[in-house]
Amino acid sequence: MSAQIKYAYLKGHTWLYRRHYPKDVALVLGHPVLKQSLKTGDPTAARARAAELNAQFEKTVSQARSVTECIGVAPESAAEMLPWAQSSANAIGHLRAALEASGSVKFEAKMRRPVPSVREVGRTYLDLRSNQLRPSGFKSVRYSVGLFLSKYGRLPVTDLNRDVGREFLGLVAQLSPIIGKSETTRGLTLTQLVLFSNQANVTITPRTQRRIWSQVNHFIDWLVYEGHLEVNPFLSVRFEPKVRQQPYAVPTDEEVRRLLGHNDPVLQPVLLTCLLTGMRAGEAVGLLRQDLVNKANLGSFIHIRPNEVRLLKTDAAERMIPLHSALDAVFQHLPAEGPLFPDLTVNLVTKRFARVREWLTLDRLVFHSPRKWFITQCERTGVPEHWTASLVGHKSARSENGITYGIYSAGISDEQKRSIVDQIRLPQ
Repeated sequence: MSAQIKYAYLKGHTWLYRRHYPKDVALVLGHPVLKQSLKTGDPTAARARAAELNAQFEKTVSQARSVTECIGVAPESAAEMLPWAQSSANAIGHLRAALEASGSVKFEAKMRRPVPSVREVGRTYLDLRSNQLRPSGFKSVRYSVGLFLSKYGRLPVTDLNRDVGREFLGLVAQLSPIIGKSETTRGLTLTQLVLFSNQANVTITPRTQRRIWSQVNHFIDWLVYEGHLEVNPFLSVRFEPKVRQQPYAVPTDEEVRRLLGHNDPVLQPVLLTCLLTGMRAGEAVGLLRQDLVNKANLGSFIHIRPNEVRLLKTDAAERMIPLHSALDAVFQHLPAEGPLFPDLTVNLVTKRFARVREWLTLDRLVFHSPRKWFITQCERTGVPEHWTASLVGHKSARSENGITYGIYSAGISDEQKRSIVDQIRLPQ
């Protein structure tokens, strides 16, 4: 059963407050109702905010009536006391000015601001998200919301409706994947990008379309939260395309041999690191010398943790991984302090891998594939899934009740981790 809050109601996922003024007070204020978003979906918080608005409501009514009583005298006396009161309209106007001067009542006619444009609120949203997200995550938000702003930025935010959502979704479905690879498309609007895309015979995948649609819906939900809209008008727009998962390919032993045989001077050290530890590209290029921890007879371990070079994808990503014996010689030639790969970034690594992949005609692989090769090797040597999860930074999937398992288990020991990693062998 939903919560009941006097003078408030739940619309969508947000509580709204609405209370009518008495008729005499409404005449003075110039509007009949106090209506405001409580900017929360939590009943407890909404009840507290509604109580604050109730107090404000009562104060407004009291002050409006007290000022009205000041001029509630005979017309002759009013003419002497208030020579400006030549008409009821003038009297009401003076009442409103007096109330507003008291600082307790704000009148719609004086406080009304132009409805902001979609572009104005969009810039505010992007500024907010840029401070909340990592650069890689914000890039997707900026691109998706930017497409929307380029087409509908001039609209008043209150003009956003279901038809706008349907039109936008239809335009996104026409975009070509080429636009992300062509310099000529930089800075083009959504309409211009659709015209450019019509020259090709291929469109972006339903998965990409859904990601763009999802990011824009987050933006519209934020508009509701901020009180610009009462409800997200796009919620009733159905996303029709069927999204099919396309997991990254696992490289075969032959493909691993070809990659290592190419011996790219830039990629080889970080490629070996990811193959023999299962690290993500960002985790590998963000390694510091101080992340190497010696554990006596167990050898060296790599402590994957947030540092000044990079953050981690999830809380589960923080972990200890044994340094494979094949990496000892590689790490000896890396810097003795600070970043182990000071000249590398994820962007540089992935782009260089794409060139190597093209040269070796390994089109189905991406730089995330070495991580999948490590996980596959663990599985083929009989390592339990939840043990592998602790090495690669995944949430344990041993039981359906993963939360309970995480509470009661301290995880596998360093000895067990060492035995798992030592079983991994590079193909000869």
